[in-house]
Amino acid sequence: MNGTRLFLVEDEDAIARPLTAALERDGFEVHRFAAAEEALQEIPERKPDLIVLDIGLPGMSGLDACRIIREKWATPMLILTARGEMIDRVLGLELGADDYMAKPFSSRELVARIRAILRRTGARQERARIVVGEVEVDLDLREVHASGRTVSLTRREFDLLAYLAQHAPAVVQRLELMTEVWDTNWYGSTQTLDVHVAQIRRKLEPDPAHPRFLHTVRGVGYQLRDLQA
Repeated sequence: MNGTRLFLVEDEDAIARPLTAALERDGFEVHRFAAAEEALQEIPERKPDLIVLDIGLPGMSGLDACRIIREKWATPMLILTARGEMIDRVLGLELGADDYMAKPFSSRELVARIRAILRRTGARQERARIVVGEVEVDLDLREVHASGRTVSLTRREFDLLAYLAQHAPAVVQRLELMTEVWDTNWYGSTQTLDVHVAQIRRKLEPDPAHPRFLHTVRGVGYQLRDLQA
């Protein structure tokens, strides 16, 4: 865990559960609430480093909660809105939210936005590094080291390897990689995924023909695992 405590205020389980899992994989301590009133009661005791707040909540609205939070605390906030709710986004920002995201969005984008807010506001966070055997992925510095050497990757290559590292040693399905690393609604060919994996192997592996770190599981997807660890 990186010690950063998040409040996720979202009433829809179909959204909250995968977001919670993704944030926890990135090392955040996540406390999920289905209503704004519940979250407001816990702020003084648990002192979150950042609050992810849905606008469309039952009972007290996210906008009302945003107003109360900003009147009492300086906790950074990221608000979630439905697509097209521009008025709510503007109101949220005017009420003191630090950023907003319109649904649908990928968990990868949410994590990036959260880290950006934490950097801007100076909120407590530690460097997020994932180590898989002799492969080290530094999510904050966007650096990769393998067997003591630095591996230079493009932005997309890094995002792909980072996603595999966050799920290691599990096998990640091809469609999930396309959805999370490329686009939330990917319907095209996955050939570009294979090309990027081949490029990463060429840079990462001592012998790309016999991968030690980045493995293909035929018919399923890809896996980051150090066979010699």
